[in-house]
Amino acid sequence: MNLLVVGGGGREHAIITKLKENPTVTKIYCLPGNGGISYDASCVAIGAMELDAIVDFAKKNEIDFAVVGPDDPLANGAADKLLAAGIPVFGPSGDAAAIEGSKVFSKELMKKYNIPTAAYEVFDTADAALSYIKSTNRFPVVIKADGLALGKGVIIAENTSEAEKGITSIMTERIFGDSGNRVVIEEFLTGPEVSVLAFTDSKAMIPMVSSMDHKRALDGDLGPNTGGMGTIAPNPYYTEEIAAVCMKNIFLPTMEAMNKEGRPFRGCLYFGLMLTESGPKVIEYNCRFGDPEAQVVLPLLETDLLTVMKAVANETLSETPVRFSKGAACCVVLASGGYPGSYEKGIRIEGLVAGQLRAENTSDSFVFHAGSKLENNELVTAGGRVLGVTAKGNSLEEAIASAYQAVGRIHFSGMHFRKDIGRRALDANKQEKK
Repeated sequence: MNLLVVGGGGREHAIITKLKENPTVTKIYCLPGNGGISYDASCVAIGAMELDAIVDFAKKNEIDFAVVGPDDPLANGAADKLLAAGIPVFGPSGDAAAIEGSKVFSKELMKKYNIPTAAYEVFDTADAALSYIKSTNRFPVVIKADGLALGKGVIIAENTSEAEKGITSIMTERIFGDSGNRVVIEEFLTGPEVSVLAFTDSKAMIPMVSSMDHKRALDGDLGPNTGGMGTIAPNPYYTEEIAAVCMKNIFLPTMEAMNKEGRPFRGCLYFGLMLTESGPKVIEYNCRFGDPEAQVVLPLLETDLLTVMKAVANETLSETPVRFSKGAACCVVLASGGYPGSYEKGIRIEGLVAGQLRAENTSDSFVFHAGSKLENNELVTAGGRVLGVTAKGNSLEEAIASAYQAVGRIHFSGMHFRKDIGRRALDANKQEKK
């Protein structure tokens, strides 16, 4: 089979790594891909939002199956265009991707179908939004841009001054463009956060291993929000009892709600959850694999990924067994110095051969490339999040230790990473044992 993967980040590298395991795969193209991905797929310089060019390429190269990774092309109908050209695809339609593409749509969906989430209000002017915050005077408060914002459209304001600054940046300065035409203002929920990715073909829902993201830039969950500085799986706070509650009150109701709205969802549906004192609640939906969550969840998948993705596309997921290993995984993101602010590019990455750790590397550790490129046959930095270093282990403690051991063998000038990925999860495990 000839496969096509749209995107060029760590998530797409993790997907490609797993797709390569299927013996029927003869060639994988990645549009646009990156330097590290080029060792595992043929990268072509077509951007993820060049939808017509993607379809033309898929037809000319006789693509048998396509996977669309990022949110932007999905929300803009990439899957619809590929299907219309007769190319089977893993990824939701543009109508279904609105579950991430519009925070207003997702919040109103949850309200209509009684899916537990934070209380909220929607505003389309900065003055009205700020007036509401001042009148309620409850902090912290969560401010969300309605549309897609590269995972950075959420501001947690601790006081009126921070709220005013956040609303001004989104709605007046328009740092996220049209995505800031409206804002959602939510109550601030407290409790452990959990990410759960799920395969769904609109008829069946199969959750994957739970994970815990680390959004803040600095150790101790300090500093600005990022796209994610690392993640672990499984999440120790997500017990079997909580999983059953989520399936009954959140996962299946969401699938059924989308069907009732005439937007059947087929692909990977991401549930960002908060385990509050009054039960699990939805913080956000994503219409695709999380990044870096995919980098710990997919290595634990024992079932062939292409088989599962084809079952989703064919609506035969209920007939397809999906198994995950009983072990654990940890991903540590290596970022450019200064990220998520400004940073230098083009810095040489040392310690890798053909994009991976040297020969002594085991099959239980991976380097997923997010922001790298090849210059004169050398890998250099090309983004904020450069690499995701993932390791598997029989236990979470073992996986974390292995991941940091691998990190120690990689270097580039200004390299920044958190040194406490998974520490909160280990502490939770210790508390549970007591």
